Amino acid sequence: MCGRFTQIQSREVWLSMLDGQAERAIAWDEQPIGRYNVAPGSNVLLLNHRDDALHLDPVFWGYGPAWWHKAPLINARVETAAESKMFRPLWQHGRAVVMADGWYEWKREGDKKQPYYIYQRQRQPLFFAAIGHAPYARAQEKEGFVIVTAASDRGMVDLHDRRPLMLEADAVVEWLDPATSPERAVTLSQQAAMDPQQFRWHPVSRAVGSPHHQQPELVEPIDDPLC
Repeated sequence: MCGRFTQIQSREVWLSMLDGQAERAIAWDEQPIGRYNVAPGSNVLLLNHRDDALHLDPVFWGYGPAWWHKAPLINARVETAAESKMFRPLWQHGRAVVMADGWYEWKREGDKKQPYYIYQRQRQPLFFAAIGHAPYARAQEKEGFVIVTAASDRGMVDLHDRRPLMLEADAVVEWLDPATSPERAVTLSQQAAMDPQQFRWHPVSRAVGSPHHQQPELVEPIDDPLC
């Protein structure tokens, strides 16, 4: 599962990893985004491809079609998304990417839950696979996007049995390209995803539980996690 993540660095940090792969219709901006606690129901800068160029649009994190009368969904399982009634149209026509530094998961410790921050070992910028209701420039609330998740593996499963599906940088543009077939997108999700072994994690303050908290200290390790 992915229920909270960070978008801290400048957008140029992520976009520089895609240089030469596609044209961009995105203004240059070296100002750090500075979001240490991105929560569902908020607008998120979403990378997508339309009109032969890459775009960044603020899009609602959550999705529910007109016939869906529950709270908007925030995740989709990669094992079923390409064929499910809910997500198949999004997989076909609304593939996108969430730029992230890392994400939070909560591990139950007795009757309480301890949050952990998970990130790439070398602090490499991350690209979460996402699907949503395109075109994103006209996205409406509750018809936004969901983050695609995969099964956790090795030590990461001790925190949570699901994790964001993270694409290697050299696969991002192909994933986004509308010309990429849904079948090829399935192959990319299987062959171009980052391995859980590339990640590490540490306990962080339970203050991250409130989306109103956005301070840099949220991602710092703490010395007294729950026992």
